[in-house]
Amino acid sequence: MIYLDNAATSWPKPELVYETLGSFLRHSGANPGRSGHRMAVSAAGTIDRTRARLAALFNAPAPERVIFTLNATDALNFALKGVLSAGDHAVSTMMEHNSVRRPLRAMEAQGVATTKVPANPEGFVSPDDIREALRPNTQLIALTHASNVNGALQPIADVAEIARDHGALLLVDGAQTAGTVQIDMAHLGIDLLAIPGHKALMGPPGTGALLLGDRVDLDELNTVREGGTGGNSEEDTQPRELPARYEAGTHNTVGIAALGAALDVLSDIGFDEAGQHELDMTFRLIEGLVGQEGVNVLNPNDTSRHVAVVSITVDGWEPAEFGATLDSAFDIACRTGLHCAPEACQALGAFPLGTIRLSPGYWTTPDEIDQAVHAVRELARAPLGMTT
Repeated sequence: MIYLDNAATSWPKPELVYETLGSFLRHSGANPGRSGHRMAVSAAGTIDRTRARLAALFNAPAPERVIFTLNATDALNFALKGVLSAGDHAVSTMMEHNSVRRPLRAMEAQGVATTKVPANPEGFVSPDDIREALRPNTQLIALTHASNVNGALQPIADVAEIARDHGALLLVDGAQTAGTVQIDMAHLGIDLLAIPGHKALMGPPGTGALLLGDRVDLDELNTVREGGTGGNSEEDTQPRELPARYEAGTHNTVGIAALGAALDVLSDIGFDEAGQHELDMTFRLIEGLVGQEGVNVLNPNDTSRHVAVVSITVDGWEPAEFGATLDSAFDIACRTGLHCAPEACQALGAFPLGTIRLSPGYWTTPDEIDQAVHAVRELARAPLGMTT
């Protein structure tokens, strides 16, 4: 298989990740923080090391400000529902994933007002439009770092400055950039960063984190779940200490351990080198498809402003049928449809059917890209799907 669905989850994983999933559960699978025996202490140490690695990688203020979550969706829900309450206003954009769109819609019924900023035909959002959308009660700006539909990189630093000037917090969805684009929370001015562990960071599914910047006060971020933390058990309220305040219940210890192993592998490779390889494969893919008759590439023209996500439509084909044929006839895995971002597809002119998304990863080779280009060209020359 030629796997070009890394924007959904990276595959394959490094061999050390597979090994850690088995060995950790077999030898260190106790409950961290709940017991004093050696296995529990070992599990807690592994979680602490992974937490510290993530804090260093994204320049979070301190390791305890890395809150482990189920995934980026969980982290985004945590941030949105922890910051916003009835009477507040939030700003988001048309380029957001359903992990932002749907929680905000649910919160509207609870008295939270929202404003959605448009995007241009290349998928970029204007900081001026965000500034104009602010209200006196705006508490949060939620913005994807890069589109999961066409990879458009948004001007995070400019929006962060607007947020700080207004006294609002900036929540960044790093699902498509964590591990492939350098993210310095302090330098960019990010207050809340939601990341998955299973995409460019190469960890297993079921891992993610919400990273809290130094402007996030515990009084401004409510807990969204409460329970056991292994300490302060005599109290019936959640402890204030980080990270326990926001990490109730048993951790996904084996997943976090494997994520730590993935970070070790990426450190050996070099995060910049891994990210550059993904971009090199992406540019090779775009170069092979641009100008091909019947193939419409929806990525930004400026190659410095997008990540390793390529969306196309092909004349004469429905995206779902095209993707199924790539799989069955050429053994190429991709993603088709709206990608849980229908308004982004609308901004790009690809609604309601969506796009064919091809997303290279670190393990993608030039030969695989060339085979994918050949397959797309072959199908574009002989459409078998719905005639447009």
